[in-house]
Amino acid sequence: MALELENKVVVLTGGGDGIGAECALAYAREGAWVAIVDRNLEAAKQVAEDAGSRCFAIGADVSDGTQVASAIEKVLQTCGRIDAVHNNAGVASPSTPLHETSEAEWDQLFRVNVKSVYWTTRFALPALMQSKGTILNTASMVGLIGQADHAAYVATKGSLISLTKAMAVDYAPHSIRVNAICPAAVWTPMLERWCGEQPDPTATRQLLDTIHLLGPSPRGDVIADVAIFLLSERSRFMTGCILPVSGGAELGYRRLNQE
Repeated sequence: MALELENKVVVLTGGGDGIGAECALAYAREGAWVAIVDRNLEAAKQVAEDAGSRCFAIGADVSDGTQVASAIEKVLQTCGRIDAVHNNAGVASPSTPLHETSEAEWDQLFRVNVKSVYWTTRFALPALMQSKGTILNTASMVGLIGQADHAAYVATKGSLISLTKAMAVDYAPHSIRVNAICPAAVWTPMLERWCGEQPDPTATRQLLDTIHLLGPSPRGDVIADVAIFLLSERSRFMTGCILPVSGGAELGYRRLNQE
């Protein structure tokens, strides 16, 4: 059976753990060359080693335009092309309402979660125009439906959803598709840290395992499977799509006492 991403060159930010690491492994299995861009270079190297010879790691802080420009240049020097950019890097702290969020915290969340997309798009766009490539943004269900005591993070993900639609319109004339994927609760190191910030971390973890209609909170592999589709030719007529991969959590109820 043909591989879904055979010989595609994918730039993946935030690939050192969590959803990003699962995507890196999945993209490599489907035949892609994967550049894992992460500020934690050692973690990115470990994921690249686990994924095999088609992955390589680049250390960069995606909130810094100079570092992003250098990372994109390294990919082009190594691979000669870019077929897809998956903007996955993100931070979630602090878990506070707006009036309790410091200006520094607000700015940091927007630099990492939103401005990083500005940098990757600015520097990778010429290569994507040549390849008629694809951009995928990791958003979140909270950007669509909101969340208590998490104002800055929710705002960044809502911004990313709107930005995805604007980018889809702007780059369609260049045959570049732009889509976003919206997880609900997925067990990652970032979600574990967020749980630890809650008044009762144990109760929060238990609650998260009840909100999805299709079962407990998954690992990142369920997101990676859909991400492969959105980067592949199978989704060739999809752009501006904000796709929930949420187990039905947003439907506002859950099934109880099922065996």
